[in-house]
Order: sequence, then C-alpha cells, then structure tokens
Amino acid sequence: MRTTVLIVDDHPSFRRLARRLFEEAGFTVVGEARDGQSALDSARALRPDLVLLDVMLPDISGIELAERLPPEVSVLLVSSRSAEDLAIGSRRFLRKDELTLDRLRAVAGGTG
Repeated sequence: MRTTVLIVDDHPSFRRLARRLFEEAGFTVVGEARDGQSALDSARALRPDLVLLDVMLPDISGIELAERLPPEVSVLLVSSRSAEDLAIGSRRFLRKDELTLDRLRAVAGGTG
C-alpha cells in the first residue's frame, strides 16, 4: 500500500512542486492545504500517513500545528530558512531548496 501525503504550504507553486516530487517518488498525495486551519481539517478528514508541513503558515506556526495533528501522522517540516535559524531541534526537516526526489525518499521514508 502506498504512503498517503497531505501537503501544507501557503505558496501554490511550492505545493505543485512537492506534489510532483511525491508522486514521482511513489507516494499518493491525498490533499493540499494553504493554512493551518484547513490543514487540520484536511488531516482529520483525509487521515494521511505523512504531512509535509511548512513551518511558516499565515495563521499558525507549522511547529505548533504539528503538535495538534493526530499522533499517528508523521510530519516532515519544510521552510526556506534553516533548521538552526528556526530552532527546530531533532524533528524531521528539509529546507525547501533541498526538496529533491532523492532527499524526499531519504527523509520521508523510502519509496512510498
């Protein structure tokens, strides 16, 4: 069974890029959201295995939102800033400019 993904980012162009990369890597993208509230609603309704979550959303911090997601959902945080700048610590994280097919497979757990 393929891993399902919800993509959460306020930039449509980044969501399109992420969708393409996830699909090429063998994941199934079940939805997209542009802000924290729609991400929370989508995660509850769609029950994805993984949420690709932008740290800086217009209405809530992605880090705070990650705490509100159901515990069975894996989270991969992304930002244009570095993990050190954001003080993310040991969470799974990729800078947006590092989002490639190979890095996605390595960080998101294989081929989906």
